[in-house]
Amino acid sequence: MKKFEKLTSAIVPLNIENIDTDQIIPARFLKATTREGFGENLFRDWRYNGDNTPKADFVLNDPTYSGRILVAGKNFGCGSSREHAAWAIQDAGFDVVISSFFADIFKGNALNNGLLPIQVSDDFLAEIFTAVEKDPAAQLDVDLEKQTVTILATGATAEFEINPYKKSCLINGYDDIDFILNQKQLIEEFEQKR
Repeated sequence: MKKFEKLTSAIVPLNIENIDTDQIIPARFLKATTREGFGENLFRDWRYNGDNTPKADFVLNDPTYSGRILVAGKNFGCGSSREHAAWAIQDAGFDVVISSFFADIFKGNALNNGLLPIQVSDDFLAEIFTAVEKDPAAQLDVDLEKQTVTILATGATAEFEINPYKKSCLINGYDDIDFILNQKQLIEEFEQKR
């Protein structure tokens, strides 16, 4: 996984609540077992018409918005436990997803795959949406070390929670196996003492 420390980026606002994993990546696209190629089908049924032409009014098709931070409404990632949802979001170019509530399984899958899910209050989420309504190029600063999100236009900042182990993995670019392999010397020292 790539290392994550700090990110300053524009926002892609998806102000919809209760987005489930089947909306994120529809089940009919789950045939692959590698992570590549899922981004083109992220929010497929919302992004494209039946004839595969893009829906102009969907935010991912609107050139006004770009960035590596997806900001969504409350209760993001509910539904089935498919890991492919995190893969699709990452493959589409996002490093961070912000919402005021995440389904636990989605949150775990995201963290396990190097995608940072940041849970903020309903009020702070509303502030982010207001900032991007005023200026589509509005940016956020995400500091994983400090565990803060800042709206650059207003200076408003919120802290977020993250499991310390997962934080360490993201900062170092480790998945669970990389973390264990990185402990090789400590493991060998422990074995020698026994």
